[in-house]
Amino acid sequence: MGFSVNMAKAREIHKTNIREARTPKLVELDVEFQKAQETGASTTDIVAKKNALRDAPTDSSIDSASDTDALKAQWKTDILGTSPY
Repeated sequence: MGFSVNMAKAREIHKTNIREARTPKLVELDVEFQKAQETGASTTDIVAKKNALRDAPTDSSIDSASDTDALKAQWKTDILGTSPY
């Protein structure tokens, strides 16, 4: 008898990892946003990055991941940074 992975639990852990990775990035973007507002610069790109970080835990590819490898591959290094896996 072998072991199996509880994918529901793995998905929740993955979402928690995303939330932990995005927190400092959102703080950095908040500072950038405030600086842009103070100088009258465009905030469009900053808002788009913040929205991408907020939406990351609800990405449909998390729910459709059939195994842990697919779940790990879903980590978006372009917005979240280095994968914890």
